[in-house]
Amino acid sequence: MPLSPEHWRLLEQAEHAPLTQLFADEPDRLDRLSLTAAGVRFDFSKTHLGRSLHDRAGDLAAAAGLAEAQERLFGGEIVNPTEGRAAEHPAERGSGSPEAVELAGARHSRMRALIDAIEAGAFGDVTGVLHIGIGGSALGPALLVDALGRHERRYKVEVLSNIDGQAFDAAVANLDPATTLVAIASKTFTTSETLRNARSALQWLGEADVEDPYGQLVAITAAPEQAVAFGIDETRVLPFADSVGGRYSLWSTIGFPAALALGFGAFEELLEGAAEMDRHFRLAPPDANAPFIAALADLLYTQGLRAGTRGVFAYDERLRLLPPYLQQLVMESNGKSVTADGQPLGRASSAILWGGTGTDAQHAVFQLLHQGTHLVPVEFVAIAEADDDQEPAHHRELLLNAFAQGAALMTGRSSDDPARNYPGDRPSTTILLQRLDPRSLGALLAFYEHRTFAEAVLLGINPFDQFGVELGKSIARAIDDLDQRASFDPSTRALIEEAGL
Repeated sequence: MPLSPEHWRLLEQAEHAPLTQLFADEPDRLDRLSLTAAGVRFDFSKTHLGRSLHDRAGDLAAAAGLAEAQERLFGGEIVNPTEGRAAEHPAERGSGSPEAVELAGARHSRMRALIDAIEAGAFGDVTGVLHIGIGGSALGPALLVDALGRHERRYKVEVLSNIDGQAFDAAVANLDPATTLVAIASKTFTTSETLRNARSALQWLGEADVEDPYGQLVAITAAPEQAVAFGIDETRVLPFADSVGGRYSLWSTIGFPAALALGFGAFEELLEGAAEMDRHFRLAPPDANAPFIAALADLLYTQGLRAGTRGVFAYDERLRLLPPYLQQLVMESNGKSVTADGQPLGRASSAILWGGTGTDAQHAVFQLLHQGTHLVPVEFVAIAEADDDQEPAHHRELLLNAFAQGAALMTGRSSDDPARNYPGDRPSTTILLQRLDPRSLGALLAFYEHRTFAEAVLLGINPFDQFGVELGKSIARAIDDLDQRASFDPSTRALIEEAGL
């Protein structure tokens, strides 16, 4: 249910005292706004969430109907009204209707059986996987393999998403077609970019004299009949529920390349970490609920302080793909202009999410964060324990940089030289994992899912449809039709002609 004007005023007119003053006025601020959930520490104390707004967290949650929305989400009820669907990604990790949880478990077992068969040699000698998908069918698996598979990856995994032929060439450059499985991931098995790349993969196998190219294909889809029609044997089709959206799908069989490369035990740990965060989100009161507090801060900045963007910086090279993963999750979910019942939203929706990797980003974009005219809430994600072969000084310096940036953004530094003056009062949140392993990564990613959901509930929008993705694709098909080109604007027609299309 949408918030009332009175409740919106709480966010729009909340006290905006400087951060240093908030710490001075609230001796218990760190205790109130730092918490640990599912083994992950969240420090919201350097945001402008004052006591008066934090104390009203329960009122805002009740006014928006958060508890009811949570029950619908975790109960497998319809939470995607425009498409008449549930959003059953929590069922993939054991939180949902009994039927959905049982079916997800059966599909995971089917995936495990296929992995066991591969490891037992049923597909011959397998050394690598070319995983073809786009959007959530690629971003999630790529993040998992890159973050967790740097030391113990059992198979070489390349994730191909872009239709650009350069991307295809790069993806197959280090793969042996004779010993490579091709996993084609598409919810509908009609995604044009994915099918184009799949056909090129078949051609790549054929040109390498692979005797049975189709015998090296695996399909991951919510439309098994489409995969079979494509020519893939039914025994190598891994289904997942139609009620699992792409950007929420890495917990399903879409996670196949990660489960294969990392081992199924690691995949199960990932699910358990996410399930721990599910339990926290469901059971913790709003004022001690990490996803809800984060969503409340997000809306404080977009609605009250008119911040249009949010920066996420991972101070760990293994999480370099976290910002692009979150870009889809956040902006595809909450980049809407109407409410769930189709009424104009009438206010800012999701902030534009961007980011990078520390310490690289410090030498690229932090100038604007410290001295620019834009207010940009910043998020630092760091890992306490190192997992590299270098001297401990490397990781120590990395962490000190992360924590120093948050302190510097808040306090600033005054100078008589305007060019060297740092105004401070720039907000940040720090998320600290003790170590990066499947369980902690699962908890972290589930936190971001629930934060996105909580923000959508407060805004009164539907975070589970994405019709904006479809418009450009349909127009691309129309442009390719010579009979329809005359209907396009002069600029578009001129570009087509100049490119020789």
